[in-house]
This record gives sequence, structure tokens and C-alpha cells, in this order.
Amino acid sequence: MLRLLDRLEEVLIATLIALATVLIFLSVTHRFAIGFAADLVGFARSNDLETLGNIARSTFKAINALKMTWAQEACIYLFVWMAKFGAAYGVRTGIHVGVDVLAERLEGNSRRLITIIAMSGGVIFTAIVAWIGTDFVWHVRAGGQTTPDLELPSWIVYLAVPLGSALMCFRFIQALYRYITTGEVAHHDHSAVEGLDEEAKDIAEGGHA
Repeated sequence: MLRLLDRLEEVLIATLIALATVLIFLSVTHRFAIGFAADLVGFARSNDLETLGNIARSTFKAINALKMTWAQEACIYLFVWMAKFGAAYGVRTGIHVGVDVLAERLEGNSRRLITIIAMSGGVIFTAIVAWIGTDFVWHVRAGGQTTPDLELPSWIVYLAVPLGSALMCFRFIQALYRYITTGEVAHHDHSAVEGLDEEAKDIAEGGHA
């Protein structure tokens, strides 16, 4: 079951990134094409090229008829969802940036205690955000608000907050349980990063050059 959740999380994040990338590409291409067609109309007019002018005007009208004003709004929502679920993925894989100067200097029970407190803080904070986010989404849904361009129910967009925070809370609980039972903390494998020299890898892993 957990493997399925992990896979769904990865697929969702990858899908959101892909959709946002495609939308941005289409939006930029659309904007460039409109500008190019307009310039072509002006060029044909100034050089008295009637045939080219007719083709350019037809092309401009066809491209302009494809309204892409909603693309920017859609990309923002996609990135919001991606950020929320990406944060949960970051907790699971240990890629979040953290200030661990104090923990690294402690040893034994002191280090274990401060790590447990830090992880417990993550559990409590994300649980609170999930609770407040759920309440907020409930009221937005009751208000019947819609988004400006896409005209989607606003509560669907804001649903990313409680869902993403709840998943992040679950990941913190997983990390905390793993640390209590095994003493391991999830961390990113810096040795897999290309272009990072050995000294930088040692520093990133907490070692000494």
C-alpha cells in the first residue's frame, strides 16, 4: 500500500510538471506567433504584397482566435499543487534544506532528543496547516467562488493545501517512526549528483574534507 502511495505521489508530481511545461511552451509559442503574424502583415502592407498580406491576416486571425489567457492561471495552479505534493516528497526522500548545525554537534541521547523534537514539530505544524486548510476549503466551497479565467470552483484549487499538508504530515510521521525504530534519517544521496566534486560531497554529507 505504501509503495502504491509512493508511486502515485511521484506520478502526480511528474504529471503536474509536464502539464505546466507544455502549457508554458504553448503560451509562449502562441504569443510569438501572434507577434510574428502581425509583423508579417505590416511587412506585406509596406511592400504592397497583397497575397502575402492576405495570408498573414488570415493566419493572425486564426491564431488570435485561440485564446490562451487562461494558461497563466492554469500554470500557477499546477505549480501550487506541485509545490505542496513536492514538499511531501521532499520529506520522504530527505531533500529539504535544513539547519542541522546543532544536531550535528550533539551526540548520543542529546542528538536523538533534538532530532525527535524537530520531527515532531514538523508533524504538529503540518497537521495544523491541514486542519486549517480543510476548514478554509469548506468555507470557500460553501461560498461558491470560482477562478477568474478558468471559472473552476475555487475550492478545488485550494484543496492542494489540506491534501498536500496531510500527506506531508504523514511523511513526517513515517520519518519519525523510522528514526525511533532504526535511528536512520532520510537524506539525499549527494554522491549521485553529477558535477559535484569530492570535497563538496563530503561537506554535503556532513564529513570533513
